[in-house]
Amino acid sequence: MQHTRDLFPTTPNSGTRSNRQRSMHNHFELFQLPVQFAIDQSALDRAYHEVQGRVHPDRFANASDSEKRVAMQWATRANEAYKTLKNPFKRAAYLCELHGIDLEVESNTAMPVTFLMQQMEWRETLDDARGNKDAAALDKLEAGLRAERKETLTTIAAQLDAGQFKDAAGLVRQLMFLEKFSEEVANAQDAFA
Repeated sequence: MQHTRDLFPTTPNSGTRSNRQRSMHNHFELFQLPVQFAIDQSALDRAYHEVQGRVHPDRFANASDSEKRVAMQWATRANEAYKTLKNPFKRAAYLCELHGIDLEVESNTAMPVTFLMQQMEWRETLDDARGNKDAAALDKLEAGLRAERKETLTTIAAQLDAGQFKDAAGLVRQLMFLEKFSEEVANAQDAFA
């Protein structure tokens, strides 16, 4: 019979069971990946499937209710960790938070003036494209946003992997705007389809 204490083997850094449990508090450690922005997607996929295989409900069909509940909690945790690490924006935010940097998304809306001006231009372009029902203008805006997101992610990756978490946090907030605004553009494109 499968026991929840056997779900995760001892890793080189984990030692005892209580140390093993503590080491699993980090999404990267759960999947035994290095704590860095650059991630090997296939290694993440393999590790995720391995963890899910260990906590699959069928493996606990004859277990106690508490062991079934623990296995379900691990499965939920693995799903959350996978979704976070798979998405570059969520991974960047998670790395900042993991290193003690609060993104202050609710209270810190300060952005560089050039980025604020760019936001205004993008919003104007979106409004004009909607008003004129100009699908080509929306496509051009979407391509520009995609390029901006890519450039911002490249800079964030360099900052995070260099340990410049506070600097990266400001760019993560900008990326958050880009992600949300890109959704608005996609919704406008869908309305024309």
